[in-house]
Amino acid sequence: MIILGTNSIKDTGYNVANSLRFNKGSSDNLTRTPSSQSNLQKSTFSFWLKRSTLGEQIIFSTGSPDTAGSLFQIYFSGNDSLHIETDSPSLVTNKKFRDVSAWYHILVAVDTTQGTASNRIKIYVNGVQETSFSLEQYPSQNANLHFNKTNVHYIGVLDPTYGTYFDGYMAEVVEIDGTQNAVTDFGEFDSDSNIWKPIDVSGLTFGTNGFYLEFKESGTGTNANGMGADTSGNTNHFAVNNLTAIDQSTDTCTNNFATGNPLAISSGGTNNFSDGNLTIRGSNSHNTRYGSTFAMTSGKYYFETKIKGSVTFGGGSIGIVDYDNFNINGSTGGATPSGHVAVIDFNTNDGDSGLRFNNNDQRNNYAVTLNVNDIIGHYVDMDNGFYYLAHNGTLVNSGDPTSGANGTGNVNRTGNLSYDFSGKTMTIGGSIQSTDYFEVNFGSPSFAISSGNTDGNGYGNFEYAVPSGYYALNTKNLAEYG
Repeated sequence: MIILGTNSIKDTGYNVANSLRFNKGSSDNLTRTPSSQSNLQKSTFSFWLKRSTLGEQIIFSTGSPDTAGSLFQIYFSGNDSLHIETDSPSLVTNKKFRDVSAWYHILVAVDTTQGTASNRIKIYVNGVQETSFSLEQYPSQNANLHFNKTNVHYIGVLDPTYGTYFDGYMAEVVEIDGTQNAVTDFGEFDSDSNIWKPIDVSGLTFGTNGFYLEFKESGTGTNANGMGADTSGNTNHFAVNNLTAIDQSTDTCTNNFATGNPLAISSGGTNNFSDGNLTIRGSNSHNTRYGSTFAMTSGKYYFETKIKGSVTFGGGSIGIVDYDNFNINGSTGGATPSGHVAVIDFNTNDGDSGLRFNNNDQRNNYAVTLNVNDIIGHYVDMDNGFYYLAHNGTLVNSGDPTSGANGTGNVNRTGNLSYDFSGKTMTIGGSIQSTDYFEVNFGSPSFAISSGNTDGNGYGNFEYAVPSGYYALNTKNLAEYG
C-alpha cells in the first residue's frame, strides 16, 4: 500500500511520541522474568506495530517451545496470518497482515473463565473484532495459561535459540494483568476520517505483572531510563537486548513516517532493506529497483541520504518517480526505474564520478566528490515542479528552495532537463546494485544525528536545517500539504 494525504489524519488528539525499531538482522528483543506468578486466566495485550518485512515473526512469547502444553505466543505465521497460541489450542486469522506502510493496532483479550468458548480469547485489529479464522480452538474453561508465570517473557522473539525475530516498529505496548479489557479502553475511531487511533491508557489498572512500554527513554539498562522502561507505575522494566539508542524512533501510530517499501522491489531483485526499511544495500550485479511507502501530489518535502558504501561503482540512485508510470515489478535491470523523474545518481560507472542529476535519462553532472558518510539533502517542491540538492549542507549549483521560482541549475521542469511533475503523483524511489549502500532519513533516522534539526512543524530529526516551507515526509504533514 502507498500512503497519500487523503488517507492521513493531521489531528490525532492523543499523540504517541516514540516507538522502538526492531531489526531482525541484529536479533533485537526485550526480556523480563516476573519475580512472582500472578493471574494466569485473565490478561489483555494491546500493541501498535508496523512491519518492515513479511513472514514468520514473534511479537510476544513465553514458556518452553520444546515442551508440549507449556507455551504462550502471539505471532505472524509464514503466510502473514496472526496466530494466538495457548498450549495446543490456537486461533489463526484469515486476515493477512501484509501492509508494510501502515500501523496496526492489535488487541488480544483473554479470560478463560468465560463459559462461552469464543469469549475466552478475543482479537481486535484496528478496533474491529476478528471473527474469521482458519483455525479456531479456544482454551478449556478456567485453563491456566503461561503468561505471568516466573519464566522469561519475550517481546520480539520466540527464544533466541530459535530466532524468528520481529522486524519493524512497536509502540504503546501494554499488558493488563487480571482483566479482559474492551478495545475501547485503548483506542477510538476518528470522527472525521473514521481511522482507528490510540487514546491515553495511563489511567488503566495494570495489575501485578502488567506493564506499559512507551519507549520514551534511550538507555540500555533495565531501569526507568532504559528503552524497555515500564511507565505503568509497576516498574516491571524489560531488559534491552541488542537494541541501541538509535532504535528509539519518532515513527509512531499517530505520526507515520515514510520508509522504503520491500513490496516495491523489481522482479529478480533482492530485498536488502534493513533498520526499519531505512537502510538500502545492493546485492547483485544488476540494478534492483525499489520504491517507498509514501506518495505526494502537492507540498514541499525534505529528506536526507547518507552514503555508507561504494562511491565508485554505478547503480546507487534515489529521487522521485512518477507513481502512475512506476512499473517497478515489470523489469529486472536498468539503471533507473520506469517513469523516473529527478533521480540522483550517487555513483556512476560510465566515466563520470560523484553526484549527478538524472532526469528521464537526461543527465547533469556536478563537480562534487562523494565520500562515505557524506549526506545528500533532497528538496522536493511539488507545487512548482523543482528538485534541489545539497551536499553536506551546501546547495549544489546554487538555486533557492524557498523561492518557488528557480531550481538548481537546469534540473527544473522549465530547463533543458525538463519533466513537469507538478500535478502528478510522485513517490520516492531509485535503484541500487553491487556494493552500493546508503541510509535514508525521512525524519526518523536509522543513523546518529550530530546537530538535530526539525521542520517548521517541529517534526523530524535531520543533520542539516530544513528550509522554511519544507517538511518531513510523515502522515501529519502529508494530511496538511500533500
